[in-house]
Amino acid sequence: MWPVQDAKARFSELLDTCLNEGPQVVTRRGAEAAVLVSVREWQRLQYAGRPTLKSLLLSDEARGDIPLPTRDGASQRAPADLS
Repeated sequence: MWPVQDAKARFSELLDTCLNEGPQVVTRRGAEAAVLVSVREWQRLQYAGRPTLKSLLLSDEARGDIPLPTRDGASQRAPADLS
């Protein structure tokens, strides 16, 4: 853990420690306030929080009701004559 004043004064060391050892916690007045993570870790966390389209489509969970407009008696168009 890094007190905020140390993190500010020794930011280069904080960054190197983060890249070499993993996420680093920064505290303010003794309470955890922030975490410095590498870009790779940040991207992994961002991706892990979002399901892929494939997983959504294959999921057994309900996807919610999709409101579809009604046709209200409108007729279908006749297929185009391709001859």
